[in-house]
Amino acid sequence: QVQLVESGGGLVQPGGSLRLSCEASGNSFSIYTMGWYRQAPGKQRELVASISRGASTNYADSVKGRFTISRDNAKNTVYLQMNSLQPEDTAVYYCKAQLTVRTYWGQGTQVTVSS
Repeated sequence: QVQLVESGGGLVQPGGSLRLSCEASGNSFSIYTMGWYRQAPGKQRELVASISRGASTNYADSVKGRFTISRDNAKNTVYLQMNSLQPEDTAVYYCKAQLTVRTYWGQGTQVTVSS
């Protein structure tokens, strides 16, 4: 069992930046593929970015060049650095840990981009 706790969300103006963090419990963090997803009101949850156990990354086209995912296995933490935020980035952001068929989700953190 893995528990995930996200933090770092909040209200930011267009063009601003935020860094989300997701800390995992347990001692097997390094072998999980970690991902950030988001869900806006009335929309389906979508992948934002993922990072494999080997640190290979994958990004949604809408965030390429603006968002960066990284992980610190010593701290059991995955990060999402978000720059040049736009109103369309407003959503609840969720952290996910996956290893084969085992999937765990965090509770989510709200990101609101508004002037």
